Amino acid sequence: MSGDTPDNRDSGEETTAPAPAAATEESNLSEAPALRLARGRSARIAYAALGVFCVGLGIVGVIVPGMPTTVFLIIALWAFSRSSERLHHWLYDHPRFGKALRNWQQHRIIPRRAKIAATATMALSLVILWLTTRNGWLELGVGVILVAVALWLVTRAERPPVS
Repeated sequence: MSGDTPDNRDSGEETTAPAPAAATEESNLSEAPALRLARGRSARIAYAALGVFCVGLGIVGVIVPGMPTTVFLIIALWAFSRSSERLHHWLYDHPRFGKALRNWQQHRIIPRRAKIAATATMALSLVILWLTTRNGWLELGVGVILVAVALWLVTRAERPPVS
């Protein structure tokens, strides 16, 4: 990359990539935010590996009921924003996952259907934990965490603000 010199290649410093030009008429893609790419080659490789791993988990989540998809794709998008402009734009503008990722990144939106699915999965997980263990402290601790996550989740917006 242009910022790589022998002096700063693995320094861990960051560089900011400019946001791409506005979408053309041929595409319905949104303008992505500016990226904060890590300068060091080893850091970019690590972020890219994390992103690819999370995309893989997200794909598994599409197939396996009860396994989350979006959270892994959000992590992948963040990792790609630190490692690769090309991979970031690929995921950000993806035909299936891009809209949800853009809505989260731009407006912090979680659709109602996703909220219901996540809350139901957390409740089912807590029931399974209760049925399979007899450790009251573990059940209480996990229950408190899941209730806190569910409360945070249901308080997120479901639609973009009306302008």
